[in-house]
Amino acid sequence: MTPSIEILVDDLTSDATRALIARHLDGMHEYSPPESVHALDVEALRQPGITFWSAWIGGELAGIGALKALDADRGELKSMRVDDRFRGAGVGRAILRHIVAEARKRGMTSLWLETGTTPDFAPAQRLYESEGFVTCEPFDGYAHDPFSRFMTRRLE
Repeated sequence: MTPSIEILVDDLTSDATRALIARHLDGMHEYSPPESVHALDVEALRQPGITFWSAWIGGELAGIGALKALDADRGELKSMRVDDRFRGAGVGRAILRHIVAEARKRGMTSLWLETGTTPDFAPAQRLYESEGFVTCEPFDGYAHDPFSRFMTRRLE
């Protein structure tokens, strides 16, 4: 049975949220050189145009994700991370689908993302592919980088 996942807009003030963001950043730096890390810290996630969500199971933080508005039509997924204790429980897919639905509600016609290319990022890539994302060229100021894979999905 899949656990009940509650996804809420998060104000980035809880210790649990801040700790998971820190673990996310640490992981990005562990698997990619500093110039190839595009993950945002807590302060950057507070900038206008970014909505940040946290996913909860039984009162415990299970995952996080954010939507950055690139313009009125395009959004970028940021800071997708599932707490290790909840991997394989459908949390990442639930957050991704929540963000896709929210982007549609906002009238966006496409979503974009940057993810890593090392084997540690393979589960994330498989998730994105299974939800309709395809490889694309760099977007919105990103540049070609052997440690980055760029993906996009049209929202119909």
